[in-house]
Amino acid sequence: MEGNLILGNLFSLAAVVCLGMSVVKKSKEKLIGWQIVDVVFCMLSNIALYTYSAFTTNFLALIRNVLAYKNKLSSISTLILALFCIILGVIANTRGIIGWFPIVASSSYTVFMYISKNDQQMRYALISNLLLWLVHDIYVGAYPSAVADVLLSFWTIYQVFKNRD
Repeated sequence: MEGNLILGNLFSLAAVVCLGMSVVKKSKEKLIGWQIVDVVFCMLSNIALYTYSAFTTNFLALIRNVLAYKNKLSSISTLILALFCIILGVIANTRGIIGWFPIVASSSYTVFMYISKNDQQMRYALISNLLLWLVHDIYVGAYPSAVADVLLSFWTIYQVFKNRD
């Protein structure tokens, strides 16, 4: 169990670096590109930390991010992914109420990814996403991610102000 905690936190740390890189990008596509790599590391962390509702939502987030990156995220695919996120997340949830945090974070971010028109709107959505993940990460012991959630929230807020028109 302790080995998995260490491995989960190492993957979590790698995800943090990728997510941090995403928020400084000047285009929505580059922002999403870094978030594709972030989600892969998140999925590996979720497996190591036995948080399967988070893994499920991150797997769907990977599909969402790839579709968004290729400009193939439509209203239908957004709806389907958000519904699958909720349904599969609930089925895979082994953490009770805390298992709902990744479900809400990912399904809402899916919708925001579709409706946002630029990198700035994506930053706003990311802040709310990070705060939901913060609660989850503290609870499951993904401490590098929890610290990163806080730091990246502030970093993203800084980027919002820095990049406002």
